[in-house]
Amino acid sequence: MFRRLFGLGQDAPRTEEEAKQEEQQVSQSLEKSRQGIFGRISQMFATDDPVTEELWDELEESLIQGDVGLETSTYLVNRTKDRVNRHGTKKAREAREMLKAEMVRVFQDQVKPPPATTPQPYVILVVGVNGAGKTTLIAKLANRMNRRFGKKVMLAAGDTFRAAATEQLETWAERAGVPCVSLGQGADSAAVVFKAIDAALEQQVDVLIIDTAGRLQAKFNLMQELDKVRNIIARKLPGAPHEVLLVIDATTGQNGVLQAKAFLKSGGVTDVAVSKLDGTAKGGIAFAIAQDIERPIRYVGTGEKIEDLALFDAQAFVDALFA
Repeated sequence: MFRRLFGLGQDAPRTEEEAKQEEQQVSQSLEKSRQGIFGRISQMFATDDPVTEELWDELEESLIQGDVGLETSTYLVNRTKDRVNRHGTKKAREAREMLKAEMVRVFQDQVKPPPATTPQPYVILVVGVNGAGKTTLIAKLANRMNRRFGKKVMLAAGDTFRAAATEQLETWAERAGVPCVSLGQGADSAAVVFKAIDAALEQQVDVLIIDTAGRLQAKFNLMQELDKVRNIIARKLPGAPHEVLLVIDATTGQNGVLQAKAFLKSGGVTDVAVSKLDGTAKGGIAFAIAQDIERPIRYVGTGEKIEDLALFDAQAFVDALFA
């Protein structure tokens, strides 16, 4: 089974029990998708009916309806069809595992090897539009690293633009049991980051997670501010940020993919976290994210509680869609 285990700054190796627990979380969050479009796809490939062109047409249509996107849907259908033809597969049931294998491959193609060494502090810059669940995901990530894996984590309230953003992050930091550096609403976000890096170095923090304003792609000045923050981090800590994590709301569908592409231009995005997976019946957005923006999915938000965050596992994700 495909597993990606991360180092100190990124994540920690999971035990077999922890992996199974997270697979169960992901499976439960995909219940709506499983009962909807992907349940229909699973039924299409659960019979001894012959593989026909009509089956491929229906598959492509269903994938598009499931938010996989036109380009990625066509890619999956063509790859599966080629594999079926090479193996001389005749029955829909026999083509099922081939389809699943191609789905897993969409995610695996984006995976990068982890770094040989992990800097301290390991700096994660979190970006995403307002309402995507960015602040909540930061709290979940901090809680995971701190309470589950015993890492010393610090948060930086770099979103000084949105009203109450700083207070919300401070509240979540308290719940996660980690310190939060802030200067209040309206402060210079670069100044917050500068102060946070000094504090992280002084306190020998393992991971520093920096929040940013929920900038929209249309707001050019906010994109410029994101560049400014990244430059401040790089000057203060050469090589940082070590990770730029883009949070995408699964319920926004293809609009989320468009937002992601905008962040690629200014944000230097390295990885993606998909939030609110439990709130959509179209879990296919994950395929579109991996294929269209060519970045690996690292985490998925599986619920509203602070513990509801799972390391993304391609095989487990696809298995859950077809369960």
